[in-house]
Amino acid sequence: MAQVREATAADAAACAAIYAPYVQGTAITFELEPPTVEEMAERIANAQATHAWLVLEDEGAVVGYAYGGPMKPRPAYRWSCEVSVYVAPGHHGTGAGRKLYSALFERLSERGFRTAVAGITLPNPASEALHKSLGFEPIGRYRNIGWKLDSWHDVAWSQRALAVLPDPPQEPH
Repeated sequence: MAQVREATAADAAACAAIYAPYVQGTAITFELEPPTVEEMAERIANAQATHAWLVLEDEGAVVGYAYGGPMKPRPAYRWSCEVSVYVAPGHHGTGAGRKLYSALFERLSERGFRTAVAGITLPNPASEALHKSLGFEPIGRYRNIGWKLDSWHDVAWSQRALAVLPDPPQEPH
């Protein structure tokens, strides 16, 4: 049975391998070169220090990951975060993304974050459906914002509440 757990530097190679096909063959991410294992390990460490990075392990293999990071650098945004999820091709449609996101939202809420935002390069019906099913609501669309694979792409943005906490807010931890 697949289990979600905190990522470590030892998961960097698996996460990089999951992410590389998205970078090389789709416009789902606007990166043009897949990160190295070392770069992925640094991303995991940075996310763990301030937000969260989780992996889904199935029969000893990492088959997906989800993470949160800063939405914007200005201090008033510090209770909001941007989230992403990536699943290995053989595990699409299995509930892996939902399982990862559910655990991620719980972890981010525990750390004091209140709002998650997600950007989805269009078209991407599977990601749109996943985010909608998890309570994300549309908040806007950047039109023709990214050039990749010889065409312009729109990015739809959505958000959802993570936690309702008393005001004034405590610092995320």
